[in-house]
Amino acid sequence: MPSDNEPSEDLALYVHWPFCVSKCPYCDFNSHVRAEVDQAAWRTALLADLAHEAAVLPGRRLGSIFFGGGTPSLMPPATVAAVLDEAERAWGFAPNIEITLEANPSSVEAARFADLAAVGVNRVSLGLQALDDAALAFLGRAHNVAEGLGALDVAQRAFDRVSFDLIYARPGQSVAAWEAELVRALSFGTEHLSLYQLTIEPGTRFATEAAAGRLVIPDADMGADLFEATRAMTAAAGIPAYEISNHARAGAESRHNLTYWRYRDYAGIGPGAHGRRGRCATVRHRKPENWLNAVARNRHGLQSEEPLSPETRATEALLMGLRLREGVDLAWIAGRTGVPLHALVDDTAVARIPDLIRRDGDRLRVTEAGMLLLDAILPEVVRAGEVVSA
Repeated sequence: MPSDNEPSEDLALYVHWPFCVSKCPYCDFNSHVRAEVDQAAWRTALLADLAHEAAVLPGRRLGSIFFGGGTPSLMPPATVAAVLDEAERAWGFAPNIEITLEANPSSVEAARFADLAAVGVNRVSLGLQALDDAALAFLGRAHNVAEGLGALDVAQRAFDRVSFDLIYARPGQSVAAWEAELVRALSFGTEHLSLYQLTIEPGTRFATEAAAGRLVIPDADMGADLFEATRAMTAAAGIPAYEISNHARAGAESRHNLTYWRYRDYAGIGPGAHGRRGRCATVRHRKPENWLNAVARNRHGLQSEEPLSPETRATEALLMGLRLREGVDLAWIAGRTGVPLHALVDDTAVARIPDLIRRDGDRLRVTEAGMLLLDAILPEVVRAGEVVSA
């Protein structure tokens, strides 16, 4: 079992680009609208933030890089190239490194896809969000269906690997309507789909609308029907769910996101970026201007760098790993964190709900039926966070 900061274990790098053309009403991500962005200053700051992480994580190799946001497809390809060049110089790349960039499907951004591919991006995650013009308008998206599908076509020609996102469980959406939309989505032949139920996040415009009674999303029963239809249709199409909201052909899973869910190390740079370095959690300043000022002062954008207790790390590993169809290896978590195997989960609780969660030796996984109830199951079975000493 790998120990903390094991050099043989590939590292992941997350790069946050916080800017968007507009703020979507459902979005609670760290995204900001600015009239102007000093591209040279941002490139310099990202490289400084990266250099700091490389200095405290020496002797590693990068297995994946993910440009998230915000809207990273608004980044100049030259900035993406500079980050990739510095990352390769600092750490070195695994031979099959996965380099993903999130993109919005506007024609302006799609025009950059060839240049982004030329500098090393080999996977794109496209924010289509819906295949219905009225739904896109409701979601506050700047593109229409025709523009989105045009960008998807460009992406499939430019990049080796393509994924796209859709949001379902929208107000008034029936199971039949969603199934028809999903049939169309599956017909495009991408290797990966991220399919999310619409949720009302605090602090968003949708939260304000919902509080005023002007927005009502499908109830729990309808949400369950939509979730089950989604799982059945993607499985039948050969891209089953490997995580609660992510679906892929065998071998096409997001290797970067698997780093999070399997609780491996990752560095995070840019505004608001989080990281996990062995026993330590890092958080960058969230507001773009605050992050820039911190980098100018300190040569990094860190807001906090906190040690994590063994119990916290074990709990995080369980909460992340049980989102996966494969589940978790309890012996690996015990070896990784130092929390005894017997203290990780409540086996009595697991035994009470065998149709929802199962333990086979050291492997614990949530069943297909249990995924629908994951938020209710986790507090019942995860014990590590309750452990004070062992």
